[in-house]
Amino acid sequence: MSYTEWIFVFALNSLFWKWIISWGGAQWVEGWKSFFIINMLVPRWNAEGIRLFAVTIWFFTTLWFIGGFFREKIRLSGFLL
Repeated sequence: MSYTEWIFVFALNSLFWKWIISWGGAQWVEGWKSFFIINMLVPRWNAEGIRLFAVTIWFFTTLWFIGGFFREKIRLSGFLL
């Protein structure tokens, strides 16, 4: 994966998590929709739990992005896809 693709995929990923955390996505996804959009265990969680999950995942994908920016092997793993 090229740097341009890597940055584009991370930007889309970040927009999704930002929507969940800050722009009302957690309330919209709360309930049965979260099973399909986020994870199969999430339908039991309230909006605050979904936000916490989103912050945690966003943090780790940011670390993965930074690592992939400097190591091609990480970029080629396809983890962010």
